Amino acid sequence: MSDPRLAELERLIRRDPGRRGLISAEETLPPLCPGHLAGATEALLNSEGPVWIVTGFYIPAANPPAAETDGPPGAAFLAAILQQLGRPVRVVTDDHCRPVVAGALRAADLDPSLLLSCPVDPAEGTEWCRDQFADSPPGLLLAIERVGPSHTLDSLSGQPRSGLAPRNDFQARVPAETWDHCHNMRGVCIDAHTAPLHRLFEAASERGAPTIGIGDGGNEIGMGTVPWEELVARLAGEHSARIPCRIATDWTVLAGVSNWGGFALAAAAAVLAGRPEILRGWTAERHYAALQQLVSDTGAVDGVTRMPEATVDGLPFETYIQPWEGMRRVLGFA
Repeated sequence: MSDPRLAELERLIRRDPGRRGLISAEETLPPLCPGHLAGATEALLNSEGPVWIVTGFYIPAANPPAAETDGPPGAAFLAAILQQLGRPVRVVTDDHCRPVVAGALRAADLDPSLLLSCPVDPAEGTEWCRDQFADSPPGLLLAIERVGPSHTLDSLSGQPRSGLAPRNDFQARVPAETWDHCHNMRGVCIDAHTAPLHRLFEAASERGAPTIGIGDGGNEIGMGTVPWEELVARLAGEHSARIPCRIATDWTVLAGVSNWGGFALAAAAAVLAGRPEILRGWTAERHYAALQQLVSDTGAVDGVTRMPEATVDGLPFETYIQPWEGMRRVLGFA
């Protein structure tokens, strides 16, 4: 039976100060994927072999273009905690996001040699994913704030739901030319800047390897776990119907900011492993220093403001770090 602290950790990350929609909609709609943090933690600890953590969301419209500050810090923190728990870890990204993800590893005092980088070219990237998975398959595959391709009629119909798939509504609202493409939250296709790392999750599904997805906006790997119409009902904007990702995972952790999901999963893993003390040194000040270092060293940008600044999803650090401070209180550190 899960430690009751895990439910509190999940509660802390299910807040939506940026009003992205998935979490704030719970004020009037049922919550999505409740309890998945506990399930993901148990799957993580019960899995064998290396954990691969996939991250990096490139912002081509930033000046200059770079990966965003949501995703890599959460991935690096999770990797650091898993290493302390004795788990082998690889962090996976693509060539465009590599500088920022490598910087996040350095800021967390990790060796950047942990990083694997996939070519952005679709054919080369697909071959890379196939070869990597064949050579040294992961024991568990996890994505945090990593965009994935949108739905098609086939993927829509294949989702588990209580009734019939809303095929007519989907066809009316989602132009066929936008199917199976990666989109940012503005509904813009970013395939040209995104390696096909979702192929790793398709391979994992075929081979029965457990998978976890962490996201906050609906367009990330893992969101295919949720029926398309449930995501669309919670997302604002005229392009919301084309955004949801079709790639499902066994467990999908929803958070107001994806980094929070990485923080909570790391904390939950340490709790269930009986070693919460390894989290003590990660104070708010340490997280801020790591975020500042990431931005200054790599030019990582806030995904909302598109500016190279030590903020995440448009939130000032004081707001962004509140869930982590709450987690520390749950663990008795504050």
